[in-house]
Amino acid sequence: MIPDQAEERTHIVPPALAGSRLDACVTALVAEVSRSAARRLIDDECVLLDGRAVKASTTVAAGQRIDVSIPAVEPIHIKPQEIPLDIAYEDDNVIVVNKPPGMAVHPGPGHPDGTLVNALAAHCGKLSAAGGAHRPGLVHRLDLYTSGLILCATNDRVHRELSAAIERREVKRLYEALVWEGPPQPAGRLTTRYGRRPEHRTLMAVLQEGGRKAITDYRVAERYGWRWTPPGERERAREACCVVCGLQTGRTHQVRVHMQHLGAPLIGDPEYGDLQRDAGGPEELDALVAELPGQALHAVQIEFLHPVNGETIRLNAAPPPQFAAVRDWLREHGHTPA
Repeated sequence: MIPDQAEERTHIVPPALAGSRLDACVTALVAEVSRSAARRLIDDECVLLDGRAVKASTTVAAGQRIDVSIPAVEPIHIKPQEIPLDIAYEDDNVIVVNKPPGMAVHPGPGHPDGTLVNALAAHCGKLSAAGGAHRPGLVHRLDLYTSGLILCATNDRVHRELSAAIERREVKRLYEALVWEGPPQPAGRLTTRYGRRPEHRTLMAVLQEGGRKAITDYRVAERYGWRWTPPGERERAREACCVVCGLQTGRTHQVRVHMQHLGAPLIGDPEYGDLQRDAGGPEELDALVAELPGQALHAVQIEFLHPVNGETIRLNAAPPPQFAAVRDWLREHGHTPA
């Protein structure tokens, strides 16, 4: 989606770039746009090839027209703020933080400060700039209400190597999700086309065509089922699961959208969840779900090869109290074999 304020540029593909990918071509033609930034512009439909929105991997031909809309950049000053951090790992090059739910990872609309980046700026002093001026240090991101382990870098070389490892699917990231009902199979791999909803551009969706490939591995770790009788009503039955998800790709909202697609929306998810089931009883469970700040999703494990010393780093983080309280109730009242 083209921003309200953007610089419009038009380029004709020269013969020397014929046969290259669109994102690589944009990087070559627009000096200030990196490869990752080019991909983001293409995903946001700020790049058109002969007037059409296409994928970053599209091969270009000599003479084709590329229209690029470069959003106006507002000056951003990352203010260091002394905010407590739950640090899972730290050395001179890498820092891994267990982010609490409700903390934005970088400043943006509605979150001018108080973010993870503000806290890192105070704690580390220096952060990599390879990911862009408004999200220094962040090798990947977590949604506002998703808790758990997030990988950060203090210098550009390490940042680029870790980002490349993620692109090669060499960084293992596992998430625990509490969902209503559950996936149709106890374990599997979901591969879909994936992109923004045409009618609501801030939300994502599984697409029939177009978009980008999204791959999620999942495994039902725990199943829960229980019955109860509300006063004056018939007996009711409900089911839920704890699902462990592994990301083969890192699309925005991927676990949340893929679980919804499988008929297992995340408990407490304000965008992709089921409000009726979030408040469907019993009252004790409803009260615990209401305490969740958002979706019950936690980045529980990350494993990566350290780009400097070559060591394999594997870290785990326990979920936050609100997540744990819902899971404890489910375990106590309805734990069944997975």
